Amino acid sequence: MNGQRSRGRVASAATSVMCVAAAVSAVAALPGQAWAAGEPAPYAFAPDARQITGAATTSEAKTLDTGAVYRDAIKPGGKRVYRLDLTKNTSDYVSAVAVPGPGTKVAFGDKIEVSFQNREGTDCSSNYSNFGTQGEFARPLAAYAYRVVKEGSSTCQESGPYYVVIERTSEKTSSATPWELEIRHVTEPGLKETGPTEAPSQWPSASPEPVAGAVRERAGGNGFTDAKGLESGEWTTKIEPGASLFYRVPVDWGQQLFASADLGSSDGDGFVGGALGVSLYNPALGYVDGSSSVSYDGKQKTTALDPLPPVAYENRFGYSSGDQDMRFAGWYYLRISLNPEVGRTFGQKPYGLTLRVDVKGTPKTGPGYDGPAGLFSVTDDDRDAASAGQAPTDAARSDTMALVAAGGIGTGTVLVLGLGVWTLLARRGGAGGGRDGAVQGA
Repeated sequence: MNGQRSRGRVASAATSVMCVAAAVSAVAALPGQAWAAGEPAPYAFAPDARQITGAATTSEAKTLDTGAVYRDAIKPGGKRVYRLDLTKNTSDYVSAVAVPGPGTKVAFGDKIEVSFQNREGTDCSSNYSNFGTQGEFARPLAAYAYRVVKEGSSTCQESGPYYVVIERTSEKTSSATPWELEIRHVTEPGLKETGPTEAPSQWPSASPEPVAGAVRERAGGNGFTDAKGLESGEWTTKIEPGASLFYRVPVDWGQQLFASADLGSSDGDGFVGGALGVSLYNPALGYVDGSSSVSYDGKQKTTALDPLPPVAYENRFGYSSGDQDMRFAGWYYLRISLNPEVGRTFGQKPYGLTLRVDVKGTPKTGPGYDGPAGLFSVTDDDRDAASAGQAPTDAARSDTMALVAAGGIGTGTVLVLGLGVWTLLARRGGAGGGRDGAVQGA
């Protein structure tokens, strides 16, 4: 009996140690992939993304879990179908980030489209994102579709199965290689009480004066999952031709976001149309707005997002697509992409990039969700993360290391202790001569 209790305590210790060791290993794996010298960093997919293969038909579709992230791929002209099992009390959003490979040839009209459909094949909503006037060069695109609970509506309101269809359109001149997909399903709670159902018709539309204060450096992330936090201010970094940098800004209820980007001057002569692309995405990764095309001749250039309405639940009832997507509080994402042609024309080197971000307005009370707001809110921790330049992956690493610290042991100690415990278990198992003493799953 004493030997059995001893083995139980050792096994329990082994389990705890190996859990912490696994957490430390996960932390070590988070920073991202390596890439060839002189090439832009690849897109940073969510480290916890699950691999999935979308079906060709609804009857074969696999289910997307709420809050999960998935990875798939799609060919030119391809279609991927997924299933959702929904209640009638929530609004649901599914986003798709399409990631063409480095050097992929794309055209103006190449696009990714996401549709949310009910059992009768009716579109609850459908949105797409294409390369358009911001430049015909490969970069991540994101679009979303949704089923929104709306009082008085009879379409897409019932509980039960729904389907998300992701489609890719490509010109014949574009590369035929698959685009990778990063897919998310998030849920917005319903309201305790019905509020206004008309979007505001008037709001401040004049761009504010330049943000005062010292210019600060802040490198960007390589995807939505490692987008670096920003608060109001002027920020500088370097961007490589062909690269896309990602940032995130917390915008609360009643607040208004303004953003602009400056591309620094460079030596040399030439001209590149569609040199710099700037896009804004909301907390559900729905496309909100993009800057006009920036042509580059070696002189400094600037571009800005059009003024958008303050964040309000009622914006979803508006008529303008960009205004509609300023529908909830939370992290808003900026993606800045530099045309690789800039490098071929003016030299393969990092180029100066300056971002000016201004969040105006006093935070207001939310719409009164009937449940936790989750990612559709802004907390004090979010504001601290923006000030410190933290990404979601930084928070994950901090939480894991806090777990290690709480155990009073460091990374090296974890690994050494883990080996020692497994050795002790193996010796006890050998002495016992039976299955009860064996190390399972080694």
